[in-house]
Order: sequence, then C-alpha cells, then structure tokens
Amino acid sequence: QVQLVESGGGLVQPGGSLRLSCTSSESIVTIYFMAWFRQAPGKQREQVALITSGGSTSYAESVKGRFTISRDNAKSAVYLQMNSLKPEDTAVYYCHGQKTTGSYYWGQGTQVTVSS
Repeated sequence: QVQLVESGGGLVQPGGSLRLSCTSSESIVTIYFMAWFRQAPGKQREQVALITSGGSTSYAESVKGRFTISRDNAKSAVYLQMNSLKPEDTAVYYCHGQKTTGSYYWGQGTQVTVSS
C-alpha cells in the first residue's frame, strides 16, 4: 500500500508563492503518473496538474503559467510550485498517484489559503 504525504500548505497573501511537496512511501518510478488535485469548500475535487513517469506534464487552464509540477525520482517526491496565487486558489490540495495496474492512492491533503 503506497502512502502519500503532503506538506507545504499554509496561509499566503494574494500574489505570493507556495511550494507543496508530496512524498511517497514507495519509489515513484513504479507509479505511472502523479497529480495534484484540489477541493474548495462546496466544490468538486478538480485536477490541477499531472506529471507522468516520462516527465510529461499537463495543467488545468486556471493555473497554467502560474503553477509548475515536478518530480524527483531519487527522493520519491513530487512538487507543486505555485506562484501568483489568487484567493480562488484557496482549497485543500491532495496528492494522487496511479499505477499502470489501475491501483491509485491519495494523500491526506494540505490546506492552502490565499488571503490578505
């Protein structure tokens, strides 16, 4: 059972930056893709960014140009660099991983609040 642990959330002012980290208990080389999702109060969980084992990335339109997803296989970690944060980015951010077998995993979430 893969365990994913997020960190790096917090309170930041609009226009500020945060870097989220997700550490896996198992080598992420075995995980086909890793992604960050977020869920704001009263809204559905949405995919923010994804990175495949080959390094290909994709982003939600709302974060393109502001967020960057990256991975460090040696550290079994995935990161989400968030710049130019907006109040509408406020949400609980979740790390997600899925193997080619179809097995998938979620972290416990980390709160990001963008407010002045």
